[in-house]
Amino acid sequence: MTLQKGKKFTVITAYDALFARLISPYADMILVGDSLAMSFGGQSDTLSIGMDEMIYHTKAVGMGAPEAKIIFDMPFGSETDKETALCNAVRVYKETRAFAVKIEGGAEKAEIVEYLVKNKIAVIGHIGLMPQVARAEGGYKVKGKSDEDTARLIRDARAIEAAGALAIVVEGVKAEASKQITESVGIPIIGIGAGVDCDAQVLVWSDMLGFFEEFTPKFVRKYMNGAALTKDALSQFRADVLSGSFPSEKESY
Repeated sequence: MTLQKGKKFTVITAYDALFARLISPYADMILVGDSLAMSFGGQSDTLSIGMDEMIYHTKAVGMGAPEAKIIFDMPFGSETDKETALCNAVRVYKETRAFAVKIEGGAEKAEIVEYLVKNKIAVIGHIGLMPQVARAEGGYKVKGKSDEDTARLIRDARAIEAAGALAIVVEGVKAEASKQITESVGIPIIGIGAGVDCDAQVLVWSDMLGFFEEFTPKFVRKYMNGAALTKDALSQFRADVLSGSFPSEKESY
């Protein structure tokens, strides 16, 4: 698949067939992100999820949206070296409908990206704030705050591009730094918390639809209050059951 630099497009996460089917008409790509460990697994970070779980959810997304361009987020520990990365990426291709795998890391992961690409695996990079290393860094920290850090991010983006990646996710990066990164490479930049100048934007569906209530990141725009709407519906269902109004004669066999 060839992604067009400079043309805006959307990426939305999905983790099951139901929401993949709903999301697919509005997303140019669907990301099966390891963020599901936090959003739906209740974990404090993304490190606990493994290949089996990620493949299970990616299969489900593929069933719900068989024509979608699905990105498989390689979980922590699944691409520590070239051979491990290839073994796991081949499994992704064999067992799911994913068209590309996503790998967190900058120049230090370029060799792995290049190796996968040479073995016919499409790769999308991920630099900036990287959830898989947040624990080691002492938390989720915005990047690109200094000229030095911005220059490092540009070097990372160029290294991942040179290795053959189709695109790069840039997460949690100051808007001006992200703009410079976008202008420094010839492949699309997919932003999340990285300003408006990226080629594309990605959001987690439960954040953008207001289902995740624990906290709302600064970069998230809520397009509806899903949690409140769901609670209202559940409350009404309970009231109808207790009052005896559900099921009605029409709703009975």
